[in-house]
Amino acid sequence: VQLQASGGGLVQPGGSLRLSCAASGFSLDHYVIGWFRQAPGKEREGVSCFTRNDGSTYYSDSVKGRFTISRDNAKSTVYLQLNSLKPEDTAVYYCATDLTGYGTNWCERLKYDERGQGTQVTVSS
Repeated sequence: VQLQASGGGLVQPGGSLRLSCAASGFSLDHYVIGWFRQAPGKEREGVSCFTRNDGSTYYSDSVKGRFTISRDNAKSTVYLQLNSLKPEDTAVYYCATDLTGYGTNWCERLKYDERGQGTQVTVSS
């Protein structure tokens, strides 16, 4: 299993970015995937995840209404559109997958089996 995130960068407050995560070694048709982040000195946070294979999603309160998760199963890629970015969104963002079946709240509980290395998002003027 491999997960490779990309698309991070430096952006001004209020700006946008689109992150991509290329997955291999498993099928997005059968397993859920999501985005997490960690900033220096802060705890890991489940940002947005697919909670079921029917497309149900989870968003943390801190990003609800600003971020959007999507996926292209044919390309084995999951995306995270980040809009209206704030300095507090600065973090390393990484994708991860639940291969075990931890339940629909796997994102909030930070219960994942495999994760990628991440991509840095910096929001600053």
